[in-house]
Amino acid sequence: MKNIKVLFTLSGIVQKHLLRGTKLGYPTANIKVNMDSPDGIFAGYVAFDSTRYPAIIFIGKALTFDEHDKKAEVYILDFKRDIYGTYIDVTVLEKLRDNQKFDSPELLIKQMQKDEIQAREFFSTINK
Repeated sequence: MKNIKVLFTLSGIVQKHLLRGTKLGYPTANIKVNMDSPDGIFAGYVAFDSTRYPAIIFIGKALTFDEHDKKAEVYILDFKRDIYGTYIDVTVLEKLRDNQKFDSPELLIKQMQKDEIQAREFFSTINK
């Protein structure tokens, strides 16, 4: 088992945004973050209702879509419930990559698929 330390934590109430993640095949739970929260794509856990789920966490501005508001978007692996309005705790464990702008939504989706593979590999090493 890998020696894992917590990089940082976040928490907040899940809010509806543009539902873009759902359209891209990666529905996310969006929460507000402090402006000094580190940007990037991370692997970690989200907890609510006394259960912890593995997740991919994006923190930053959605550069591909020219957005200017910083937020956290949490994609919970193998999860299909509506949790809008739910208070969640997010534990960030591993940085996968920096935030970047893609030339098209299709290129972003390809990278998100790679991020998912990388996150699943990360979780498989800490859950042994």
